[in-house]
Amino acid sequence: MNAKKVLIIDDEAHMRRVTELSLRKGDFQLVFGADGDEAVTLALAEHPDLIVLDVLMPKVDGFTALKEIKQNPATAAIPVIMLTSRGHHMTRQEAEDCGASLFLTKPFSPTQLLAEVRRLLSESP
Repeated sequence: MNAKKVLIIDDEAHMRRVTELSLRKGDFQLVFGADGDEAVTLALAEHPDLIVLDVLMPKVDGFTALKEIKQNPATAAIPVIMLTSRGHHMTRQEAEDCGASLFLTKPFSPTQLLAEVRRLLSESP
């Protein structure tokens, strides 16, 4: 069985590392990017099974990248987990309205992230 591919997008290297360590136990193939532009480009190029996407990033933020990913028929079906710092103005409802499958606040529980990724991947076709 092929490992499921998870795209992790965060502008902070330490958060990419925390997310990586959280998901390593899941035996996923991990791909990394650092901003919303890379999120859109890598989603098209890599065809991930799931995307973990930070909201606050330079250049193109996660909210804008999410909209682009969900508007493109080639990437629209990919489940997206949005991560944001406490106190960010984006609400869970806004994220879900734009197509996010899940909205988690940093700091997140690594165990919860792994469980949610597994759950979403088991639900996707």
